[in-house]
Amino acid sequence: MAELRSFIFIDQLQPQTMCYLATWIKGSLPRLGDSAQIIEIAPGLDIEPLTDVALKHAAVKAGILVVERQFGYLEIHGPNDEVRAASDAVLSYLGADPGDRMAPAILASETITHIDGQHAFLVNRNRLGSMVLAGESLYVLEMAPASYAILATNQAEKAADIKVVDFRMIGATGRVYLSGAESEIRQAAAAATAALQEVS
Repeated sequence: MAELRSFIFIDQLQPQTMCYLATWIKGSLPRLGDSAQIIEIAPGLDIEPLTDVALKHAAVKAGILVVERQFGYLEIHGPNDEVRAASDAVLSYLGADPGDRMAPAILASETITHIDGQHAFLVNRNRLGSMVLAGESLYVLEMAPASYAILATNQAEKAADIKVVDFRMIGATGRVYLSGAESEIRQAAAAATAALQEVS
């Protein structure tokens, strides 16, 4: 039987979160203001019939369909009502409700103030988003399941004037890197961790 690892509804993709997503997804590009649903499931191949159900039940676009060794991932986006309709169809197919998903576990949550130039250089070598600059504060967050990284990033961006340096939402764990002024980073960190803690 399929394990529903995450079932994440995002009411409105924020600009940086959306643009970062667009740097690596292989499917349809999201648009500003789109709602999104992210589903992570085990075993990985079980994501294929869920994709079929979602796309046949509502006018949504698929941005991510990934099958890894253990887990499968689907991201769909579009108008709020259509995303909700597709999501409901997936839940019905599974005989599940959102409460059956795994609650995220925060594995690491750290703020590094006044980052050194060498450290910033090393972080930037692996990033797909904005660059962290020497002297800024850097917030790093790691959680499981991995797909909750997009929720944490989106909520942090809603809450504070920060830069999205990186977020990884595929794999064993998810990771988020945010940078900016220390006061903004602390506000973003609080919003990101609160978003994860509110998932039940």
